[in-house]
Amino acid sequence: MKKKVSLLLALGLFSVSALSGCGGGQSDQTEPQTIAAPTTEAATTAAEAEGNAESEAPAGDVAQEITFVLNNEPDGIDPTVTNNSFAVPFLMNCFEGLVTYDSNGEVVPGNAESWESNDDMTVYTFHLREGLKWSDGSPLTAKDYVYSALRVLTPATTSQYVNMISDYVVNGQEFYDGTASAEDVGIKAIDDNTLEFTLKDPCAYFIDLVSMWVYWPVQEATVETNGDKWTNQADTYICNGPFKITQMNMGESMILEKNENYWDAENVALDGVDFVVNENIDNNTWVSLYTDGSVMEANLSGTNVATYGSRPDAVAEGDPGVFYLEVNQGNGAATPVTKLLANAKARKALNMAIDKSFITDEVLANGSMVADYLVPKNFAYGPEGTSVEGQDFRTTYEGFNTYNKEEAKKLWQEAMEETGVTGPVDLEILIQSADSAIKMGSAIQNDVQEVLGEFGVTVTISPVPFPEKLARVSSGDYQLALSGWSPDYADPMTYLDMFVTGGGHNNIGYSNAKYDELVNSAKSGDLATDYEARWNALVEAEQILLGEDQALIPLYQKGVVNLRSPKLVNYWKQAVGPDYFYKWVDIQD
Repeated sequence: MKKKVSLLLALGLFSVSALSGCGGGQSDQTEPQTIAAPTTEAATTAAEAEGNAESEAPAGDVAQEITFVLNNEPDGIDPTVTNNSFAVPFLMNCFEGLVTYDSNGEVVPGNAESWESNDDMTVYTFHLREGLKWSDGSPLTAKDYVYSALRVLTPATTSQYVNMISDYVVNGQEFYDGTASAEDVGIKAIDDNTLEFTLKDPCAYFIDLVSMWVYWPVQEATVETNGDKWTNQADTYICNGPFKITQMNMGESMILEKNENYWDAENVALDGVDFVVNENIDNNTWVSLYTDGSVMEANLSGTNVATYGSRPDAVAEGDPGVFYLEVNQGNGAATPVTKLLANAKARKALNMAIDKSFITDEVLANGSMVADYLVPKNFAYGPEGTSVEGQDFRTTYEGFNTYNKEEAKKLWQEAMEETGVTGPVDLEILIQSADSAIKMGSAIQNDVQEVLGEFGVTVTISPVPFPEKLARVSSGDYQLALSGWSPDYADPMTYLDMFVTGGGHNNIGYSNAKYDELVNSAKSGDLATDYEARWNALVEAEQILLGEDQALIPLYQKGVVNLRSPKLVNYWKQAVGPDYFYKWVDIQD
């Protein structure tokens, strides 16, 4: 009789303001993929679930299950609402949109088997697969996509990604504002298997946009019956992806099993994916779990990279996630400190006071790179048929306002004079209560106090649980906050449009009319189909955002070094969206 294969793979995520991005992701996305040990209670939960599956598995079958440990719980798992990175493992594996990504990061069919656009890229038509079903076995049709999009565009839903639809779809914003009807919105179910989007302006990257979960379907029957509580119980969490939730204990554990009603279920190798929540595990513990065989992957950081990074099972991976300090310059209550932070010279001084190489080389030591930029390296390349074809976006400017202690002092003095803020200034940096975040916060604290201490500047590090951090940043109840972003789609816009005036992710209160003009024109205006002019506009926009205004303080671009068991196959890191899909993951001896 074959034995059951039960494997513990722990996954820890350090917060991103969103990541995913994407997005990613991040991400905001945070420290690279790590692992964490289950608490005694969480481990017991996982063990009990394993025992139950053992008793139910037919003789001769091999049940393949993996347990991931999250070091934070998500703020919610409704794809039409959240943009939180800790929700991504659930969303990406319980749901599927019109398109998805393959192992090379290329868009491939998902629920839609094909699509086309008109010549000017303002009308996109998607042809759904025949016989799509929800996890409860009921039919899934194009009307479900229309219902879900309209739900996103309904203010009461409080969708954190509403602009990803309202900015692009005809009458999307007008419906949100209450000045247009549902029939006016440019999303139509032509028949059960045909879905049509009509856009305000041409959009060459719209196919990438619909890969985002805000475009995914949710089942009308379960939402209308249960309201916003439909995501709180396993039996009402109806989904359409390769896995479904069968046990839900928010804050403790989630049990996923293969969804037999998924259109491609025969190609899903794993029988189940279990999640347990466990916080604040240091890197030495993660590595010990791997080396003693308890887990199949361990993130490496700090001295552990030098110790274990040359092993044959060590895997180094690049990542487009960028991490930074959000700087409150007018979001929330006005105080002398926010008055000072609203001064570009003060923000530049803080940026130039931080030795970011200490964070990348000593705290992380995992291939992360110093970032004095927002759009990452090795991510976006010049469009075909232009003079910048194939050019890395990052080569336009290597960085802005780089490390310079003397210039930092000069700029801080000028900022104090210009704002009239005198006397001691205590800056609070809000961070997630995780080991790596605390180490980064301490490094920043030491640098800023060393360089600007003569002006009475002190820094307080405030570690808080991720949900609290997210809530405080969103409400403007912070001064500086350690955050990050991973891309939702493969275009510089996924980073740059966050900071337009009044943008849904503009938690810093930044506003620059020229910046807005450039980004909006490149997004859906006159430059949308003039690819070279669009590219140049985005380059100029980043120069304004950071070179002139230093609207935020970039710190590093994420790198990842993992110890990974060779038994774990088809485990592909994605460039955009989620870090990993579990649909293709397999365990082989």
